[in-house]
Amino acid sequence: MSPARQAISAARRVVVKIGSSALTSLEGGIDLARLDKLAEAIEARMAAGSDVVVVSSGAIGAGMAPLGLTRRPQDLATKQAAASVGQLALAHAWGTSFARFGRTVGQVLLSADDFARREHHRNAQRTLDRLRSLGAVAVVNENDTVATEEIRFGDNDRLAALVAHLVGADALILLSDVEGLFDGDPRKGPAALVREVRSTADLDGVIVGAGGALGTGGMASKLSAARLAADAGVPVLLAAATSAADALGEGLVGTAFAARPIRLSARKFWVRHAADASGTLHLDAGAVSAVAQRRRSLLAAGITSVTGRFYGGDVVAMVGPDGVVAARGVVAYDSTELEGMLGRSTSDLPSELQRPVVHADDLVAV
Repeated sequence: MSPARQAISAARRVVVKIGSSALTSLEGGIDLARLDKLAEAIEARMAAGSDVVVVSSGAIGAGMAPLGLTRRPQDLATKQAAASVGQLALAHAWGTSFARFGRTVGQVLLSADDFARREHHRNAQRTLDRLRSLGAVAVVNENDTVATEEIRFGDNDRLAALVAHLVGADALILLSDVEGLFDGDPRKGPAALVREVRSTADLDGVIVGAGGALGTGGMASKLSAARLAADAGVPVLLAAATSAADALGEGLVGTAFAARPIRLSARKFWVRHAADASGTLHLDAGAVSAVAQRRRSLLAAGITSVTGRFYGGDVVAMVGPDGVVAARGVVAYDSTELEGMLGRSTSDLPSELQRPVVHADDLVAV
């Protein structure tokens, strides 16, 4: 057994994400039989001594059938209407299923803003910790009824990885309608299962696709979530929901992703993954090399232009000449101050403006 699988099998605190396709269908809303089997697998893991937080997709899918919708809505208002119906049904279904084991379920609805704002972040963390200490099962979902297109997580794979960081999880298990990561699309031809991902080198030649009819994820979002979790020092197991008992047991199924050897600090993790970028600094090629490859502080001389309005202490994105984000960091100056500093060497600036624009300690390459 690989070190990643050993860590996942032995993990005391686990986040389990369940995809929409594992819980709902276009024709009948929530599949209660499948949900019950998933609850049984989660209960077995908890009975063995692990704390488990559930991240459950399926609110929009659960609300479609009651509203007479035959395909996943595309407009925001209909998505939110379906979620408002589906969240109630989904929470009730989880509560009823776990009640068989004498467990109480607490629903926690989170938005991207809850991770971007540090005070909201702490409040969510306290809520989840208290639910666990009281013996309740926390079932987390995105607050689809109020989220806008601009502030959405994009998919619950990313939400699950952020929750894993939030609660200090020892493992993240992603359960969906796929057996694991394949080196191609198994629906279109022969493809081999990738059993272990120890580094990005193991992803060479892997081709991934988008999500299905009921979800917004897909393999690309799962790979992104695995990378995010790895930054937090959390190993990831990607497996089929139909193999939930095995995934939550010895963890010998699916694809295991190793955590990075040295996890990002909480501050750098927040800068890279959770904080909203308030503006953009456009860099020349030399500055991109300095911040992204040599991890140097960003100086005014390497900035060609600024986009957006921001203030000292805000998080900004740093973009190279090719338009690709190279890094994110906490800026030391307001956007109005920077306008007169662009392209100037530090020695040419007044003494009060000779600090780095983004210090290396507050900068994370993307």
